[in-house]
Amino acid sequence: MSYEFLEDVATADIAFRAWGKDLPEIFKAAGDATISIMIENLESIEPRQTRNISLENEELDLLLFNFIQELIYYKDSEQLLLRTQQINFEDKDGKHHLTAILQGEKLDPQRHQQLVDVKAVTLHQFQLQKTNDGWMAMVILDI
Repeated sequence: MSYEFLEDVATADIAFRAWGKDLPEIFKAAGDATISIMIENLESIEPRQTRNISLENEELDLLLFNFIQELIYYKDSEQLLLRTQQINFEDKDGKHHLTAILQGEKLDPQRHQQLVDVKAVTLHQFQLQKTNDGWMAMVILDI
């Protein structure tokens, strides 16, 4: 597990810190942390449906913000719980481009024990920074 929940950061929200050796690993860790706030056992999510996403932003931290928001969007609009299977990055025309393959399945209350419902990712204290060991992200989710 390459994330941890931070109990003393946000009172009515949930905060986590994620880390990874490179951009694909940090984005995957942040995505898994977001889904694990909602579902107790990530391994209960089977790869039955696939969604391909493509995002771009001039700022790398806002690209992560948009990526997390995309996971929340699929949960809200299609009741889909998605995990990152593959993610690629490219810098072009002054923007960071992300393409990802997400897989998962529809929320099944019989198999997916729900914890809380994440409404949105917030910009409050949001960070993505390069470290000596790779990357670290700080995220607060509105529940």
